Amino acid sequence: MSSLVRHVTIDCAEPYALAAFWAAALDSEVSEDDNPGDDEALVESAGAGLLFIRVPEPKAAKNRVHLDLQPQDRTRDEEVERLLALGATLLDDRRNPDGTGWATLADPEGNEFCVERSAAERAATA
Repeated sequence: MSSLVRHVTIDCAEPYALAAFWAAALDSEVSEDDNPGDDEALVESAGAGLLFIRVPEPKAAKNRVHLDLQPQDRTRDEEVERLLALGATLLDDRRNPDGTGWATLADPEGNEFCVERSAAERAATA
């Protein structure tokens, strides 16, 4: 059998705080074993878990890898608004008038991620 991705690991300054943002974004929870001040924090989700690890150096450049989120029970635009309310920042709006495209956001520590159209939105324009 081949390997599976268990975690996507994200270097950060405040693991628990960033894990709390992503737990809210993914409708999940921070692991009950993790606490504020810990050097790592885990968020399990339906895909792969996200593991946040404290590192001393700040983020210095654009991510080489990023997450693409696809809303499951809301539209892309509703999801963008929800994530902005949680503390994300809109970096680049690639949404088109015909409903295609995506939005690039940053989490509270500046890590980029994208929000794509939901499966229902894709099916409606296929």
